[in-house]
Amino acid sequence: MTIGLDEAQKALAASFAKAEELGIAVCVSVCDAGGRLVTFARMDQSNWASIYGSQGKALTAAATRCRSGVIPPESVVMKRIAELEGKNMIYAKGAVPLIRDGVLLGAVGVGGASADMDEACALAAAHALSCDV
Repeated sequence: MTIGLDEAQKALAASFAKAEELGIAVCVSVCDAGGRLVTFARMDQSNWASIYGSQGKALTAAATRCRSGVIPPESVVMKRIAELEGKNMIYAKGAVPLIRDGVLLGAVGVGGASADMDEACALAAAHALSCDV
């Protein structure tokens, strides 16, 4: 089972709502269980570089089933996975896996603000989909 477009867009909308509440502009990427992009959007005034950050964080959370900021990038296993994936993984805080009833649906990654604010927006997406956090 993996996330579909309708749920991915619901997650994206929840992240944007949280960002608006916090007064920030972010980029949000939602990927499927295989780490492949399902939907992406960039808020007006967000930094263009955060496009890549949000995608890399989402990929990392999906690949590891962990929040992106708690994964030690110096791990030999993680370095090898990142190499095989094409070095697109980003270990910075701001992404959460979307797990419901023990099943990985995908992940949401947010970039553009502080690490804590990015993570708050990602958590809002997980809550909107009734996912475990």
